[in-house]
Amino acid sequence: MGGFFAELKRRQMFRVAAAYAVVAWLLLQVVNNVAPVLDLPPWVARAFLLALVIGFPIALLFVWMRDLAPADGSAPKHATTKLDYVLAGGLILVIALLSYQQLATTNDAVRTEASVAAAGASPTGVSIAVLPFANVSGDASRDFFSDGMTDEISGALAKVADLRVIARSSAFQFKGQNQDVRAVGQALGATHLIDGSVRQAGNRVRITAQLVRAGDGVQLWSENYDRELTDIFAIQEEIARAIAGALRVPLGLAQGETLVRNRTVNLDSYQQYLRARAFRRETRMPEAIALLEPVTMRDPGFAPAWSLLANVYRLTPGYIAGSDDEFFRITPSYNDKAEKAAREAIRLDSREALAYAVLAQIEAAARNWTGADDLYRQALEFDTNEPDVLHSYSLRLAAAGRIKEALGLREKLRTLEPIEPLYNIWTASYLQVAGQNRAAISLLESIPPNFAISFNRNVTLARAYAAEGRFSDAADTLLSITGNRVSRTMIESAARMLRGAPARASAEDISLTLENGLSFVFTYVGAQDRVLDDEEKFLAAGNAFIDHVLWSAPFAAVRKSERFKALIRNSGVLDYWRARRWPDLCRPAGADDFECE
Repeated sequence: MGGFFAELKRRQMFRVAAAYAVVAWLLLQVVNNVAPVLDLPPWVARAFLLALVIGFPIALLFVWMRDLAPADGSAPKHATTKLDYVLAGGLILVIALLSYQQLATTNDAVRTEASVAAAGASPTGVSIAVLPFANVSGDASRDFFSDGMTDEISGALAKVADLRVIARSSAFQFKGQNQDVRAVGQALGATHLIDGSVRQAGNRVRITAQLVRAGDGVQLWSENYDRELTDIFAIQEEIARAIAGALRVPLGLAQGETLVRNRTVNLDSYQQYLRARAFRRETRMPEAIALLEPVTMRDPGFAPAWSLLANVYRLTPGYIAGSDDEFFRITPSYNDKAEKAAREAIRLDSREALAYAVLAQIEAAARNWTGADDLYRQALEFDTNEPDVLHSYSLRLAAAGRIKEALGLREKLRTLEPIEPLYNIWTASYLQVAGQNRAAISLLESIPPNFAISFNRNVTLARAYAAEGRFSDAADTLLSITGNRVSRTMIESAARMLRGAPARASAEDISLTLENGLSFVFTYVGAQDRVLDDEEKFLAAGNAFIDHVLWSAPFAAVRKSERFKALIRNSGVLDYWRARRWPDLCRPAGADDFECE
């Protein structure tokens, strides 16, 4: 053995191996740093590592063959010292650590994707979409009831642990359409579809439901239910249980537990509740409040009505305020009402996830980010698949700079709501902040520009174009905005500055006000000191607001400014970081300071 190591030493094999390891390590660092910029998939780095590992023995073989010893054995003998053994052992350790580091690093993304997929997938591989039940009552004003039945059945099935149920907003994109079931299933990522019809006449209701396999359209189960309206909850329970049975999926319920919860004996209250849900989805908040307030007074034990009322109270200022000043003026009173309603909902039913989310939003706006985080976690503990909670919590995480965690929630949300435009716009925005501009642009361009929320879509797309240096495309995208959310003059000013980017804008343009997400333009025209105007205005009015866009690469200089530090401190985010975890881009600097990349 000593002679073998002496021969390795004579041929300088240890030096070659050490040099190879160092060069390989340097090359891997280059690949790891370049891969995110080029949006390369994780397997590229792993394949590069594999090539280096395979190349290691080949390189040593070439060195050995280049200096073969004479056949008569006249090569000089070298004694093997302890240093040679140390060098060999050290080389093996370096290779092992290098391989472990690379595999661990490149597998981070894979593990994240796998955990998100596992969170959104069902153990059985069965995924269901409940398509909107048709209203065949002959009265279009009864759509709210058939839509409500769709929601309730979907909600009941979502409580079956071994099923993945596509959430309402995506499924309702197909309302009134007569598309092929295979195309619908593919668009929603669903293996099975449920559809049906609802006919209500007086105190009687007839519900027809069927379960079909999305892959081939084969009907697996169907049933008609012709009952008194008082049996509506029993019908919902029977349909959900029958579908689970047809799919041979265990319910996983505790003794005495049902899939349909929070029933009320007052059918009028229940129908008004369903009507209010329809108003809320249509963003008709005052109408929803006008229905829910009497319902909660007449039926004070109806927890879902209290929870929905809390949610509507919380959202109302953003929809009815005509200006920022009005928004700041009316928000405190609506928040007070929202908090009271949410606490009453939780008192009646401690599992009302939406109520916890409302309280979390109020706490975060009041600068208590840690308390908000606890409430969001409680909400997800009671309902891990509530889209509104996943959406809201991801907004809060992203605002605090925890972009990777926010994207994890967004990916789970996409398994539940794959084609809901509003959710996808926000997901694209986070991708852009994370540096994945091309993925963000691709997702945004797939959303129709004339959609009702085209303002958000176009501003987010313009920001992604600007991050890629496509300033003319960004300007054109802003100019295609319709509606009156901001003045046309403001949009045209923002577009004009973008066309001149990256040159510094005129003093007159820099003095202009850009609101509702348009302030990103300032960072490309030499006026980064204007970027924080909105956040400071909200904070002065008592609302802790941090735009998640500030965590993207173009805003690096802003994050190093003292104004940004003051904003983080005064909004309560710094206390949150210290209590929970620092974001990827920031770290403590001494006892009382911090710095961000």
